[in-house]
Amino acid sequence: MNFTLHIWRQQNSQSKGSFQTYKVDNIDSDTSFLEMLDQLNESLIADGEDCIVFDHDCREGICGACSLVINGYPHGQKNATSTCQLYMRDYSEQNEIWVEPFRAKSFGTIKDLSVYRDAFDRIIQAGGFISSKTGSSPEANTFPVNKSDADSAFDSATCIGCGACVAVCPNSSASLFVAAKINHFDKLPQGKIESHKRAKLMVDKMEEEGFGSCSNHRHCEAVCPQGIDLSNITKMNSLIKPY
Repeated sequence: MNFTLHIWRQQNSQSKGSFQTYKVDNIDSDTSFLEMLDQLNESLIADGEDCIVFDHDCREGICGACSLVINGYPHGQKNATSTCQLYMRDYSEQNEIWVEPFRAKSFGTIKDLSVYRDAFDRIIQAGGFISSKTGSSPEANTFPVNKSDADSAFDSATCIGCGACVAVCPNSSASLFVAAKINHFDKLPQGKIESHKRAKLMVDKMEEEGFGSCSNHRHCEAVCPQGIDLSNITKMNSLIKPY
């Protein structure tokens, strides 16, 4: 398969970026999207050109590093899929592909397709933890958890912190990410005691970092590669009010 790629190139957050056009030919249908970019970079390096910078790590849909907007969709148009899990056969009917970084005021550009997402780390540091004494782990059945709460906690905990929710939101809100982290702890007895305080601290930090507020467009839920449910935001809001 042959593709025409329009890729955003930007030297740093202070410089002005633009789309640059590249041709890639004879791409196997089983090649992943990131492997295709690897092949393009190999050819650019061979020609003495600067390679395209993009984020990646595990390439197994776990780390959330592969933050690309493909043809206008964070992580591409395929549902519940991160960029590293896309294959070029998914684009067999598209000859042209537009690739750009996650765009938000709080996601500053490092270079090309790579952005700073350390604001997420600072939100977690503000309250995404459980206060407890150090020491050996208690016996697993010391705090019984019913199955529905355990399943709900796990569903929230699957958030990989990729930032797709921010990239697609017209307000650049991080509410889905923050809510998932808050509700993960709230469903467990060890974390419930600090639920209201945790929610207040993390939401305040989210706003301080420049993320917008949720206005219920539900785009975040649609593009989340882990399928995090919007009900997490409803629960987060209920935790903030009584505090």
